[in-house]
Amino acid sequence: MSSRKQKGFRLGYDFWTQFELKLMLVPAVLLIFVFDFSPLFGLLIAFKNFEPIMGIKGIFTSEWNHFQHFILVFQNFQFWPMVRNTLGINLLSALIGIPVTMLFALLLNEIKHHKFKSLVQTVTYLPHFLSWVIFGGLFITLLNSAGIVNVLLMELHLIDKPIQFLADPKYFWGVAIGTGLLKDIGWGAILYLAAMAGVDQSLYEAAAIDGAGRIKRMWYITIPGILPTLMVLIIFAVSGMLNNNFTQIFVLQNSLNLPTSQVIDTYVYQTGLLQFQFASATAIGLLKTVFALLLLVGANALSRKLTKTGLF
Repeated sequence: MSSRKQKGFRLGYDFWTQFELKLMLVPAVLLIFVFDFSPLFGLLIAFKNFEPIMGIKGIFTSEWNHFQHFILVFQNFQFWPMVRNTLGINLLSALIGIPVTMLFALLLNEIKHHKFKSLVQTVTYLPHFLSWVIFGGLFITLLNSAGIVNVLLMELHLIDKPIQFLADPKYFWGVAIGTGLLKDIGWGAILYLAAMAGVDQSLYEAAAIDGAGRIKRMWYITIPGILPTLMVLIIFAVSGMLNNNFTQIFVLQNSLNLPTSQVIDTYVYQTGLLQFQFASATAIGLLKTVFALLLLVGANALSRKLTKTGLF
């Protein structure tokens, strides 16, 4: 009994002695509540015949239509093509981006000339801090019919006429994956470099004494050492398979490449904000969230089973 009283008294003592610190949390808690929790009641729109003109009051007074909006979403002729585009772009981005970024970090870690290493890091980090409006606009200029890419390919006699990279749907996936990789390869390498810094340096010294070269040291020491970080990034990539970089797709998208550039995020934007079909847009967003949660739990369980590493 005395221990409980002492514990309770201690908690109260800590609360008042740290009152100023806890008071600093109030704005953050309010922001989370206002922007993360309070909008959740809007999910009711997906299950009702919502009339936007009635505002918030209309959400509660609208009639229930159960899963009608979800049925209409699955019956929409654009649904499966946009799911294919979303999964295709994200899956290929992960399969190409993760190994390339890790390889870049491994090679960068082997550079012994500090000034050259800093220069490479700075150059590769910079694109991350540019908005997609600027970075995407730059590539739109480079990839048009009179851009430097087409001019260079024609000067090398690799093509006879300019390639319409952003007008021909078959090139869009490659453009999206390539521009995304170029923009974030330097920033993504930071995580791997941070993980490599935590690897026990005595392992490298022992391996060098045993005659292991750089390649073997990378393969047998560095990669196993950063495996937990790699698995976490893979889990995030799997859980985000239904989430595209909206700004990137929106900037590169046009009416000509729409068959391969229409993804779930851009469709929700067009349906909800341009066509005012809030119920259908909410239903799609809710479906995407549910499937993303299932992918996250499944990827984490598989990672724990195979590598004993996971998020939770």
